[in-house]
Amino acid sequence: MQKAVPFTGQQRADHLLIAEMVAPGSRVLDVGCGDGALLQLLAETKGVDGRGVELSREKVNLCVKRGLSVIQGDADRDLADYPDRAFDYAVLSLTIQATRDPKTVLANLLRIGERAIVSFPNFGHWLIRAQLLFTGRMPMTPNLPEPWYTTADAHLCTIKDFVDLVALVDAEVEEAVAFNAKGQRLPIRRSLSLQNLLGEKAVFKLKRRA
Repeated sequence: MQKAVPFTGQQRADHLLIAEMVAPGSRVLDVGCGDGALLQLLAETKGVDGRGVELSREKVNLCVKRGLSVIQGDADRDLADYPDRAFDYAVLSLTIQATRDPKTVLANLLRIGERAIVSFPNFGHWLIRAQLLFTGRMPMTPNLPEPWYTTADAHLCTIKDFVDLVALVDAEVEEAVAFNAKGQRLPIRRSLSLQNLLGEKAVFKLKRRA
């Protein structure tokens, strides 16, 4: 395989936080890997054995040209074909809200990986609540920049909603971080309600219940 071309764009805040949660030298499946920025970050900083799945053929081709091991696939349809515990981590970054069946996708991540790591925009953030309250319209923010009729986000959720979903798939939260648009972690440790109010995005590391 050709050597990966260095990533020259600015790293996303959730990618940096995800990288902190991944153990060096582990096997990682990045579902909805986009341009491969996270896979390359993990390869360069953690020495992982990384694989990617991406719906867009154009982005798959871009990843392959950069030396990354990525195939075309659909998170809703193709994860069922992966064997149990094939990876140490199955990652879904800013993608679960665009899937047709988030519950099944999350269950598959937890089946495929020893751990699942998921990042998502928090629809419970105060700015979103304020826009809904005062304008009566679907909000648009820097984290949700598209109007409702063009966005791929079919299942937006709050941090509290996601915690409920984790329980439904019989998993538990091992680590969770809420953060703002600049990637700064919230100085909140135990208040889920405050994280839900102030966090613009979140990253959760999950494991199956014993």
